[in-house]
Amino acid sequence: MYAIVSIAGQQFKVEKGKKVFVHRLPGEIGDDVNLDKVLLISHDDKVNVGAPYVPNAVVLAQIVSHLRGDKVLVFKKKRRKTYQKLNGHRQDFTEILIEEISETGVPAKTEKKKAVAPKVEKTEVASADVKESAKPAPKAAAKKAAAKTTTEAKAKKAPVKKEAAPKKPAAKAAKKPE
Repeated sequence: MYAIVSIAGQQFKVEKGKKVFVHRLPGEIGDDVNLDKVLLISHDDKVNVGAPYVPNAVVLAQIVSHLRGDKVLVFKKKRRKTYQKLNGHRQDFTEILIEEISETGVPAKTEKKKAVAPKVEKTEVASADVKESAKPAPKAAAKKAAAKTTTEAKAKKAPVKKEAAPKKPAAKAAKKPE
């Protein structure tokens, strides 16, 4: 059994259990998607063609991942005009897994049990641990203390005056004979 479905303006041939890359769809990974724009359904030797869509036909899919395609470079140039332009583009895609194809509408969905991690509630103890970890490391405190001692030592020293070197007599410019 296969179907031809219109997804985001493009037509795809889908079968149950197959993965398809389509243009970016809204939704998170693991969300279910109902594709109701079914153009054709083939079941065994019987083909049902829509005008334009098959009534009550639905394809159920699940979002597997969101990803980006290869980079496409667009280069424009006008010769003898010193005009060149290079643009790059990466298309966003969504990978979907086809779960079921139905001619009679949305089938009764079987409940999937997902493993959910238990939520940890915030307590004052947990927030106290976070506050302690936010304190500066002991190395930073040691550096600050060392900096204070060096500035205090500099302040205690008496300023030393440097004696100016004796000035050399300025050399007289030699006169050129005329």
